[in-house]
Amino acid sequence: MTNMDKAAVRQAVWDALEDRGIARFPFPPHDRIPNFAGAEEARDRLTGTPEWESAGTVKANPDAPQLPVRRAGLRAGKTVYVAQPRLRDPDPFLRLDPAEIDDVDAATTVSGITEYGVPTAPEDLPHVDLVVSGSVAVTTDGARIGKGEGYSDLEWAVLRELDAVDDDTTVATTVHELQVVDETPSPVEDAAALPEPDRHDVPLDPIVTPERTVRTGHTAARPAGVDWDTLDPERLAEIPVLAERAPDAGG
Repeated sequence: MTNMDKAAVRQAVWDALEDRGIARFPFPPHDRIPNFAGAEEARDRLTGTPEWESAGTVKANPDAPQLPVRRAGLRAGKTVYVAQPRLRDPDPFLRLDPAEIDDVDAATTVSGITEYGVPTAPEDLPHVDLVVSGSVAVTTDGARIGKGEGYSDLEWAVLRELDAVDDDTTVATTVHELQVVDETPSPVEDAAALPEPDRHDVPLDPIVTPERTVRTGHTAARPAGVDWDTLDPERLAEIPVLAERAPDAGG
């Protein structure tokens, strides 16, 4: 049997969210981490987990469905880090410090993160206790498919190179039930034909939907750092934190 490719899975999920009225602003849901009805309920489930309770530092994605998570983090007194777009700044992460922010709602929007976030040099990053990733599709054994640009997994690899994450760092996502594609009902007609994860993919721990928390129990190894062989010189040149640390960078 030939497996589907990731692009086909993404398309099936995006179409289903739109066709069934589950997608929420911004529209259309295609070509992005899709927002969904019930994002606040998924947040509430995530904030009830022990991993959330014990986390002091959270790295979160900037997309709309995780806006409630970012706000909950700051209101709980957690420091939230968000990656700069495409990691193209020499200080590749923005720090949202609850002690320095007086308007949590404004500071956690896409534009507000840039306004309120403090650019942070790689060497100044603390250890991250919890990573919250946006997803297009997931499976109950912890596989994740993003929107196809690879930056979420690359951000993990960068953090791992900096020793800011390790095997004890929890990686979670909040999604709609329809985005869990290996269970019925699924927008993917043949769940047995789902693509295998790539070696740079970061497996998920809890998957949180408005209805439940899935403990994946994944056994896949997480990337131990940047897979330098997969990065072409053009992409390296666009990302200073990688260009400075590439094996042939010299120095």
